[in-house]
Amino acid sequence: MNEYGIVGAFIVGLMGAAHCVGMCAGIVGALSSQQALPNKPLTGLAQRQSGMPFAKQLALVLNYNLGRISSYTLAGAMVGGFASGLGALFNIDAYLLFLRALAGLMMIATGLYIAQFWAGVMQIEHIGKFIWRWLAPLAQKFIPVETPRQAIAAGLLWGWLPCGLVYSTLTWSVAANSALEGGLIMLAFGLGTLPALLSMGMAATQLSYWVQRKAVRRISGFILILFGIQTLYIALAQYQH
Repeated sequence: MNEYGIVGAFIVGLMGAAHCVGMCAGIVGALSSQQALPNKPLTGLAQRQSGMPFAKQLALVLNYNLGRISSYTLAGAMVGGFASGLGALFNIDAYLLFLRALAGLMMIATGLYIAQFWAGVMQIEHIGKFIWRWLAPLAQKFIPVETPRQAIAAGLLWGWLPCGLVYSTLTWSVAANSALEGGLIMLAFGLGTLPALLSMGMAATQLSYWVQRKAVRRISGFILILFGIQTLYIALAQYQH
């Protein structure tokens, strides 16, 4: 599960670029402009007109993403460790097999989303809205972001923004049955999202064009579906023994 989970998580992060930009574009734009959340990130001339030196923009964006990915990693370690603790406490073999089967199904569902066959996995974003309702007012207090320390804090909070891709990948961390492996899976996911959120101007346009190409999305989706089928097969084979 570890190898498939880490590779699959990176693919989900990379290929989910359009979704990630849609979720985080406002905060990334605010980091560049030091203004309230805009509708879309500043690029090109707009960045140069914001009055903020490029080095400071880059430092804020990097620190924001450091905080955001740290939240993903922490969440993965927490759910992986929690699953491991329950397994050790109750010593139920079928428990881990169920988690692996669930992770396999979520891999398949995410692969279908990446390949643009079915977007049902996005429905699980509703789960996190209850948590975000409490965190959102606190997260807004860090806008505008003026220092790297504020950027990290903002990233730590905005990392809990409800996201179907994050939640589906978290199920793989649960099935990993380990705090370390669960954290590594979510770290890989976060690193996969970096190119989309660090890119600006023409680079962002080119990246968006590449990940939206039908052939690229279909191939990536099929890879995830195969990972999911393999995970399901292993779970069923262990259950039969």
